Amino acid sequence: MGHPVLREPARDLTAQEIKSPAIRALIDDMIETMHEYGGIGLAAPQVHESVRLAIIELETEDAAQPLKVFINPKITVLDPTPQSFWEGCLSVPGLRGLVPRPRKVQVDYLDQNGKKQTWEAENFLATVFQHEFDHLDGVLYVDRIVDKTKLSFQEEYEKYSLPAEDSGEHVLPD
Repeated sequence: MGHPVLREPARDLTAQEIKSPAIRALIDDMIETMHEYGGIGLAAPQVHESVRLAIIELETEDAAQPLKVFINPKITVLDPTPQSFWEGCLSVPGLRGLVPRPRKVQVDYLDQNGKKQTWEAENFLATVFQHEFDHLDGVLYVDRIVDKTKLSFQEEYEKYSLPAEDSGEHVLPD
């Protein structure tokens, strides 16, 4: 947080760029970085590349998403019912914040081969998509926190703010 690239809207990739060795190498580097830091998603601006490219991979008891590459993604809200998850971010290390987001979304995007794809996600996975794609618009999760008392350091979050089973609050890993 603080690097200017994280606050500027990223540009779309062209069909020619998508097939380029440079973008293939960027995707490989992003996958390696995400795995090294234990993330479940990573957007190109987080590695100082201002292009509309993100990767997501997660396996939890609530959601599973095999590794996918999302190029020039566009989100459409299918169910605006808010749900809140405690979010963390590799670009905002050491903090957690409770963020309300729409419950169900559709993502239209290009895959790493430039082929048009559509994906629907709800609940936890919808939050992951929205979190990662916010990076492509220069938005960080801390900007979306409604109740600023629900922002804490990771250590204090673990001591005092872990969500109760029936609270409606959930945890989004870094």
